[in-house]
Amino acid sequence: MSSSKQEVAAKDPSHCGGGEGREAVDRIITGRFASRSFTSRAVPKQTIEDILDVARFAPSGANIQPWNVYVLGGSEKEEVSRALLEAHNKARDQHKSEYQYYATELPEPYLSRRNQFGRLFYGSLGIEQADLVGRAGQTSKNYGFFGAPVGLIVTIDRRLQVGSWLDLGMFVQNVMIAAGARGLQTCPQETFSKYHIVLREFLPIPAEQMVVCGVSIGFAEDELVSSGRLMPRVAVSEFTRFIGFED
Repeated sequence: MSSSKQEVAAKDPSHCGGGEGREAVDRIITGRFASRSFTSRAVPKQTIEDILDVARFAPSGANIQPWNVYVLGGSEKEEVSRALLEAHNKARDQHKSEYQYYATELPEPYLSRRNQFGRLFYGSLGIEQADLVGRAGQTSKNYGFFGAPVGLIVTIDRRLQVGSWLDLGMFVQNVMIAAGARGLQTCPQETFSKYHIVLREFLPIPAEQMVVCGVSIGFAEDELVSSGRLMPRVAVSEFTRFIGFED
C-alpha cells in the first residue's frame, strides 16, 4: 500500500481513559493465558480481519510495521498440520529453527523460572519431566494448533535487526489482546519456526522472510477458562525501580 493510501487511527476521546475501559483492558490482559485446548467452535474470517485491523496499530520504529501474517483455517490448515506433525514424528532432528529463542546458558533468575514452568506445566498434565515420550506427545499438539479453528503464521524480514523484533512482539501482543476482547483465547507458539521448510511448501513465504512463530486462536475449553492462568508472575517490585517518586 502506498503511503498516500495508508490509514490512520481515528481519534475518539470518549473512549480514552474511562474507568470501565481501563478495567476491561486490565481484565483482558490479566485474563489472557496460553490456551492449549480449544473447542471446535468456528471463528469467522471477519473476526480475524477485525483483530488484525486493530493489531496493526502496534508501535514500530520509524513506522516500518515489520509484521507479516498468514491466516490458516479449514481444510488448508488441517493439511498443513498433518505435514507438520509428520515432520515432527518422523524427522524432527532434521529440522531447525532459523533463530535461537533462548540463551545457550540461561542465567538466573530466568533458569529457575523456566524450571518452574516445566514443573507446573507438565505436572498439570500428569507428565513427569523425565518422560521424554510424554513430553514429545504434548509438543506434537502444537502442530494441530491445539484444536483451534484458526492458526496464524507470523514472519519477519530477516534483513531487519533486533529492534524490529521488538515491534513484532508488540504486534503479536496486540493480536492476543484484540482476540481476548472478542472472547477468544490464543497461544503464541515459537515451535513453528523449527518447521519453516515445511511451512514454505504450503505458504508463499518469500526467501527473505523468517518464520517467527504461530498463534492459535479460538474459544478455549470451559475448564481452562474457569481455571485461568497457571503460571505465576513476579511482583512489580521484583523488576521495577521507581526513581524520583515519593513513597
